[in-house]
Amino acid sequence: MLPGIRQFDLTGRAAIITGGSKGLGLAMAAGLASAGADVLLVSRNEAEIVSAAERIAADFGHRAVGISADVSRSEDCETMVTRALDEYGKIDILINNAGVNVRGAIDQLSYDQFREVQRVNVDGLWLATRAVVPTMKAARSGRIINIASTLGLVGLEDRTPYATSKGAVVQMTRALALELAPWNICVNAICPGPFLTPMNEPIAEAEQTKKFILGAVALGRWGRMEEIQGAAIFLASDAASYMVGSLLTVDGGWTAR
Repeated sequence: MLPGIRQFDLTGRAAIITGGSKGLGLAMAAGLASAGADVLLVSRNEAEIVSAAERIAADFGHRAVGISADVSRSEDCETMVTRALDEYGKIDILINNAGVNVRGAIDQLSYDQFREVQRVNVDGLWLATRAVVPTMKAARSGRIINIASTLGLVGLEDRTPYATSKGAVVQMTRALALELAPWNICVNAICPGPFLTPMNEPIAEAEQTKKFILGAVALGRWGRMEEIQGAAIFLASDAASYMVGSLLTVDGGWTAR
């Protein structure tokens, strides 16, 4: 008999989600918990991340722990892994979601602003991945899901820091996928389009933004938080066991044009 829906069952799996206190990170953490996973949520804001973990534990009845850590600091990433192993004894899934954005024309931004986006979005992903790889190699199994963006695939004006960082995430995903496949560690990326996250709320009501959503996005609307969950559950599950180095777009049809 062919396997069925239980391929998506994450019962007994342990996951780390960086940037898990709000937005897409919190939505994906809730999605994994709804499928049975125990989760460790990571954020720089301790009050927010502890509260988020408590909500997930209450809503889904699975273990959820929130810790404060800065993924752009190597020592914080090591602490994150140690805490996950202390809590769950293993790490099956890593979702590299922590990220920041700075918008503006290149001649209106400072180099420090550009570097800050790379420090979190690129360096942080590399450091978090490096920290979990030894554990996953020892288990000869793992799922690493990098949150890239449609802006890692297409361009948009006034987004050089963010687009540069997400282009790097796309290429890092491909390189890591080839490097880690011999240990049955499947590395893939999700490329979200325009979701109405806290990061995007400040520009949501601008006329230019509204015109873009209607003109560029086939569905003509922002993505809802729950609409990222299916992709995360899929890539974390046995259903995606033959996917390595893939870029899964969840963008309402933006990149289909």
